Order: sequence, then structure tokens, then C-alpha cells
Amino acid sequence: MISSDTYYKYLQKKYTRKINLDRKRIIAALEKLGKIHLNLNNVCNIIGSDGKFTTGFNLFSFLKASQQKVTFFSSPHLVSVCERIMLTNRFITLDEIKKYEKIIYKTKSKLTLFEALTMIYLMAADNQKNSSYNLVEAGAGFEKDSTNLWDHPKAQIITNINLQHQDLFKVKTLKEVIKIKVGHLSKNTTIYIGKQKPEVLKEIKKILKKNPSKKIYPSAWSIKKIRGKYYYKDSKNKILIKSNNINSSGLFDNLGLSIKIALDFGIQSKIIEKTIPKISYQGRLQYLSKGKLRKHLKKKDILLLDGAHSNTSAQNLYNHLKTMKRPIYGIWAMQKNKDPSKFLKNFKGIFKKIVTMTIDSEPNACSADNLKQIVVKNGYSSDKAKNIHDALKKLKSKQLKTVCVFGSLYHIGNVLSKN
Repeated sequence: MISSDTYYKYLQKKYTRKINLDRKRIIAALEKLGKIHLNLNNVCNIIGSDGKFTTGFNLFSFLKASQQKVTFFSSPHLVSVCERIMLTNRFITLDEIKKYEKIIYKTKSKLTLFEALTMIYLMAADNQKNSSYNLVEAGAGFEKDSTNLWDHPKAQIITNINLQHQDLFKVKTLKEVIKIKVGHLSKNTTIYIGKQKPEVLKEIKKILKKNPSKKIYPSAWSIKKIRGKYYYKDSKNKILIKSNNINSSGLFDNLGLSIKIALDFGIQSKIIEKTIPKISYQGRLQYLSKGKLRKHLKKKDILLLDGAHSNTSAQNLYNHLKTMKRPIYGIWAMQKNKDPSKFLKNFKGIFKKIVTMTIDSEPNACSADNLKQIVVKNGYSSDKAKNIHDALKKLKSKQLKTVCVFGSLYHIGNVLSKN
């Protein structure tokens, strides 16, 4: 039987991986399939630079816990392409993906890989009849993204926006990035804005001033620490947050945003409170306590995975790492377009040593040699490794330590597949 990884490589060859922002192709393909996207109830677009997946997954979890039928389209996947499409109680199956892809291919539509995956999601969501909610994470930007398909969505959710993808959007400034993400939102929806830096929020408000949609700004709720415990608070609710998996200010902000939306959707606060401890995220400040990779470390060593690849997510990871008392070692891999030199500067003084790697099967990956040069320039001890097993072996010692694997969700996905 063909594996998910093998099939995904087949899709990569069949549909171009090059991002070509133009909605004409997917709109034409949907015309051929009878505009199936219009069959979906209560669509919620999730748009931003960081935090889209965790915000969407939180909301998915709350809706599911309240017995709602819900779908969730996200990207990228970490281990299996099936992870991109959640259908209430399960992931889509590989057989279902193959079935829908054959139908799409017969339309003779020339689609990018992300557009084809979006189409597969839409067919799967349409086939799950009468879903109460359909959560759709945007790919790059939103203006010309293949998920910008609905004139009257239930909600459009804006997570943290920061300076990323300038090369893709062909822009230079943060203001231009913000406009691409929020300048083309629906005028017939409710727009939820997550926590932002002051200058970003100011620009968002300026852009949305003429948008008649209802707008919920981040001042409508807060996360408070009271006597060592965290709480979500708004004008009507106070919800205790119990979690071993939410370990950064960014993840708390994403949780707060999703709680506010869930409450507005009518989900009871007691359901939300009971669901929070059950939520965990792959590759986002994820602690690995089991698996094949643990054999390379001492039993009490900590192995932490985080797909941080932007300056904002790097700062969240840095703030979490600096609370640790034991020595911290890094295993770093990254893509070229993420400005690795600038990224690493966020971790000043954190790592005792950094082992560099090249992301397997990623044409845009930095080489381990180039990353090692950056590490040395930043004053760290460094080594390079052929793969994750080699990297962990190079960090083997009697000393109790934390090993942090970071720099790319694709890197984390490869590591998880080896575990």
C-alpha cells in the first residue's frame, strides 16, 4: 500500500509547488464542480502570519466538544498530508484524498499544489453533509489566496501579523503585508483581531475603518495570571486555564482569541474550561517523552520541538527557554527565505551549543554548512549533522540537559516522522 509520504511526493510532481497567487484557477475549477464551496455552513477564515493553526485547532476542539459537526483545513502538515483536513472525529483518509484528487484532475484545471489541496478539502467538507462550522486556514496572505472564496463567511479571524513572505508578496514593508492580509476582508462578516504589536493594531484599525463588518478587537478580552493561575477574562466571563501544553505568551494569546470566538458562537464556558487541558499541539512547544529518538538521550533529558521560524515565534520560544535552569542545546534547520541570520539573533545567550542540519527533501532549505557559519558568527559552539539521529548523538553526554529542535515546521515534521 502506498504511504502518505510517497503519495504527497506524487502530488508535488503532479501540481506545481510554486506559489502563484491568483484566484482565477481555483474559481474556474469550482465552476466545473458546481461551486461546492457555497454548500458549506458557517465558514470561518483564519488569516495571519503566526498562530493560525493553534487558534483554529483550539476553536475546532471547542466546537467538537460542544457536539458540533466541524471541519478544519490547515497547512502545512507535519507527518502525513491527511493531517491537513480534520473531519469532526478524524483526519481525512489517504483513500479519500486519492478519490477527490482524481475528480479534480478530470476537470483539466491547472492548479498549484496548495490549490489542489484546498479543492480536496472543499470536496471532503461538502461530502460531510451539514457541518455546523467549517474552519479554513489561509495559505499565503489572503488577497489572492485560494481560501478567499466566500462573500459572507461566519467570521474572519486575524491572528498575529508580522513581517514575513516579503519575497512572495513582492513587498518590503510591514504595512504592505498587513494590507495584503486584512485589506480584502468581507464586508458582511464578524472580524476578530488577535493580539498584535501596537503599530500593527494601529494599521489594522486604519485599514478596517471603512469596512462595515462587525469588528472585535483584542481589548475585548485578556489573559490574566492571578495567584499563579491563568484565567481568560472578558466583560462577562472568567475561565480558568489548566494546561501543561500552553507554554508561551503567543500560545496564550491564540487560546484567548479562540475562547472569545467560541463564547460568541454560544459554546458554554464550562465546556471550554473542560476542553482546554485536553488540547495539545504537534510541533508547537511540544515535549517528546516517548519514541525512538529518546534512546539517544538520558531518561531525564528534555526533548523539546518547536517549529518557530519567524522573529515573533522565535521570541516566544526564547521567552520559554530562558525559564529553564539546565543547559540548553539546539538542533537547528531552516529555509533560506526566512532570514536565518536575523532569526538566530533572537536567542542571544540561550544555547550552549547548536548542531545544524539540512531539512530533508526541501529544495529551499539552508545547508547545514551555511547555518553553521551563522551559528559561529553569533558566538556559539557549533557542529553539523547528517540527520536527527546523528545530531542527537553529537549532543549525548552525562549532563542533564534540554535539547531544543527548532527553525522550521518542515524540520519538525521530519523529526516527528523519525520518532
